[in-house]
Amino acid sequence: MIDKKGLLSVTDNVLFDEPMATRTTFRIGGAADAFVNASDEGEAARVIRYCADTKTPCLVMGNGSNMLVGDRGIRGVVLHIGGDMSECSIDGCGVYAQAGILMSALAKKILAASLTGFEFAAGIPGTLGGGIYMNAGAYGGELKDIIESVTFIAPDGEIRTETADKLGFAYRRSMFSDGGYVILSCRLKLQKGDAEEIKSKMTELNKRRAEKQPLTEPSAGSTFKRPDGYFAGKLIQDAGLMGYRIGGAAVSEKHAGFVVNKGGATAGDVLSLIEHIQKTVKDKFGVELEPEVRFVGEM
Repeated sequence: MIDKKGLLSVTDNVLFDEPMATRTTFRIGGAADAFVNASDEGEAARVIRYCADTKTPCLVMGNGSNMLVGDRGIRGVVLHIGGDMSECSIDGCGVYAQAGILMSALAKKILAASLTGFEFAAGIPGTLGGGIYMNAGAYGGELKDIIESVTFIAPDGEIRTETADKLGFAYRRSMFSDGGYVILSCRLKLQKGDAEEIKSKMTELNKRRAEKQPLTEPSAGSTFKRPDGYFAGKLIQDAGLMGYRIGGAAVSEKHAGFVVNKGGATAGDVLSLIEHIQKTVKDKFGVELEPEVRFVGEM
């Protein structure tokens, strides 16, 4: 059980028994024991130190766009790095941004400064912090290619800054995805460009995304990582699974790489569907599909 009095001694910015279905883009999940929406870096650090000192489990999240929360919810504290930590400043070709800023909002600020290099990320759902956590990418670009440094809370509660080359970036992972860290902000290094060309490219990529992806249905984005030499969506489509449904969860008929919530889906439905997809693709093509979605809480 969460120590409510103890947690309230370090922050009054907390909701108890908070339904996580309202906090994720999948619209799935039970309640978190405690949900803290960090107002600033200091509050985030206090919560992390409290959880470490009391051995209280702590899960850090951004916009909840790459998460499947278990039906039984999350024990301990969920620390949300969101809109209250979304400052951004631009100096020449350098961009400072806090982890809670939405990628789409950051893209608009970068466009206004006529900086190029961020176009690929303009339509990625979620926050910058979440993107850094998984080294998000699209259309041939990855965040690791434009990150100069990241400031974060280390497992010992100290705030540190490290350059990108020390953060273990790889395909859809980073040092942070091993757990125990809280991303606070980062610095990006971009280049000067032509505003109209940048806007045109962002518009084109967002149009392609809308045409090919089921953006109007609840999901957690791409369900699987891209296997070497293949495309997950193509394998799933060729396996005859487009539209395949278990309970309220279904393989999107628009893009087979997405599992969507057709209404009332449970985490159990999604997990069963993911397992069925993995088995079918492995049996038909001999390819192992690894989930890109982050599974959290008690399933």
